[in-house]
Formats: sequence, C-alpha cells, structure tokens
Amino acid sequence: MRLEVHAKATGSRARVATLVTSHDSVETPVFMPVGTRATVRTQTLEQLERLGAPILLANTYHLLVRPGLDVFARFGGLHRWMGWTHSILTDSGGFQVFSLPCTISEAGAELRGLDGRSLLLSPEQSIATQRAIGSDIMMVLDHCIASTSSRAETEAAMHRTHRWADRSLAAHRAAPPAPDLDAPPAALFAIVQGACFPDLRRTSAEVLTNTDGFDGYAIGGLAVGDTRSQREDITELVTELLPADRPRYLMGVGTPLDLLEGVHRGVDMFDCILPTALAQQGVAFTSHGRLDLERGVYKLADQPLDRACACDACTRHSRSYLHHLMKCQEPLGWQLLAQHNLVFYVCLMAAMRAHIRAGTFAAFYREQRELLARADPDHPPGPRPRVKRRKPQVQR
Repeated sequence: MRLEVHAKATGSRARVATLVTSHDSVETPVFMPVGTRATVRTQTLEQLERLGAPILLANTYHLLVRPGLDVFARFGGLHRWMGWTHSILTDSGGFQVFSLPCTISEAGAELRGLDGRSLLLSPEQSIATQRAIGSDIMMVLDHCIASTSSRAETEAAMHRTHRWADRSLAAHRAAPPAPDLDAPPAALFAIVQGACFPDLRRTSAEVLTNTDGFDGYAIGGLAVGDTRSQREDITELVTELLPADRPRYLMGVGTPLDLLEGVHRGVDMFDCILPTALAQQGVAFTSHGRLDLERGVYKLADQPLDRACACDACTRHSRSYLHHLMKCQEPLGWQLLAQHNLVFYVCLMAAMRAHIRAGTFAAFYREQRELLARADPDHPPGPRPRVKRRKPQVQR
C-alpha cells in the first residue's frame, strides 16, 4: 500500500493523499472512529455511513476473546458479521499489553481471558486473528509501554517490538492467500516505538523502514503519559524519518487540537476514543471551543450546541435539553453528543484537506490552533470549589 499524494501545504508537512484498500479509496488525512468490539459506542451503522468515515478501527484482542475466531470463520469475517461495507483497520492488541495486567515474554503477552484462563497473544496469533477478522489494514504486535518509562525499559521494549515486527511480517507472508483473489491483500503496518527518547525513536524508525515488506508506519507509545509538547516533538521527529510514499498513522491520538498538530507535522491517519468517551461525560467539541454540557450554566440555555453544525444534536435540540439529558444520565444525551463529536472530527479533517488543496492551510492552522484550545469562551469555567470528601468505608 502506497499513498498517491495530491497536494502539500506550504510551510508545513501537511498533505492530501489517497490510499486504496480492498473496500475503499480513502482520502487522507483521515480520522477513524473506534469500534473496539465491532461497534462504535452509541452509533448505528446508518449514522456511521452518513458520517462518511471510510475506516473503522476494531480491537484484535477483544474480538479474539469475544466472540472468538469460530464466529469469524462461520461468517467470513467482520465485515459481513457486523454489516459494515467499508474499510476496517485492526490494532494488534499491543495497547492491551500496556493497559491490562499481563506477563511479557519473548513468546508474547500472556493475558487473562473472560473465563479466567490465560491467553497468549503472540505476533503469530495476532496476525492470524486479524486475518480471520478480514482487516483491510493490520498492525504488527508491539510492546507498548508508558512514555514516562526509564530508558532501559524503553530500549528493551523497542527491541522486542522490532523482533515481534519481524515475526508478524513472517506470519503475514506465510499465510495462505485470501479467498477473494480480486481483492488486494491486507496491508501490514509497522509501529515505531521509543517513548520520548529521540535517539531511540530514530533507531526504531531506521530499523523498521529498512525492513522490506511493510505497507505503512505507525507512531505508537504516545498519549500514554507524555505532555502535549513532547507528543508534538516526537511526532515531528518520526514523520520526517518515515518514507514519503507510505501512510503515517498516529495511534490513539487525540483531541481536535492533537489532530491539527499531527496533520501539520505530516500525519495521514488518526484514531481515538475521545469523541465518544468524552461525550459520555457531557463534553462537546464545537466551532467556538470545548463545552461541558453538565455545567449548571446551561440549564436555561436556549441556543443550539453549535450553529455551524448540521447534526441532530445541533439542529433539533437546545443546550438546555442536552444539559437535562446529561444530568439525568439518559443514554440519548450520550448518543447525541457522541454523534456531534464524531461529525466535528470528520468535518475538521475535511476542512484541513480542503485548505491543503487550496494552499491556505497555514492560515487555517494558525486560526484553528487558537480556536480549538478554547474552553467554553462564553462561560469560562472558574476554579473548581474544594469539596470535603467523606473517608471511604472499607468493605471486605
């Protein structure tokens, strides 16, 4: 898989390109909604299709645990099983190596399944699972650690990531061809690790780009303890080291401002749970800043959430009603705000592509950098009051 680059921004690494999967021609830069367990939380497939998001991200580990490979074998993969006709990218399970209790060895990561039995997630098992899922874009299994880890821990995890990448590539090459011979084979992306150590990031990028066979490259191990400044510096460093004719994917990042800064530094692909996860907490990203709809200031607010948005939350309901839904913990409130946030992300990416093509990205970047950093400019939040909390009772 190689990119066909159509336009580059002046004074920036931002670019517009097309990548072709077995299901779509995808314009980049692109945001991919996260459908961890074969669903984007609160959103129907019809809503996702109207959204115009051509790629969903699914989680290899969680789908291996439930429903399991026998289901994908029976239904011929995830596309048919869930009814999604567009592209799917699967992570490798590497984030679960970071986020769940597990034991790491050279063989792989040993985690606990739902039945309490241990499950060894090896590079070979990860690739076999992703092939059973029918991914358009697969990821190598990597050893993701906190970006605040020591140099010794980071270097050891980086070298293990490289060895696992070699094994993932070998498993991918050894697998039999897909039944649909007219469809291009699934792409395989390598993952650059190295936490916040610039020299280790250079080493990782050099090792992986000198290994023949990877269709694209991801930047992993960010947004796991690093500061925004560190994240931006490492992203800029790594994108400069990656081939210009391959897609660049910044994993698990982030806020709308993170996306803007990533595109400015040459990133093509993004995913993040924030649009739906923060919606559950009443947070909405808008054209005039980030709003917290659970704040009492919105109880009597009659204006729409965002006049510049055409989603249901903005065209049919007032901020007052959305505030009421969130305070009552009604599922509809989460659904409406999640839909709005996803629309905002997808529209932001479309606007960036349009400005790159038009040669106006530099001005757009400067303007949006300020707007996207705002927190409720109409009702600036003050310092949170100190609340005396009860001492929790210990229950045995």
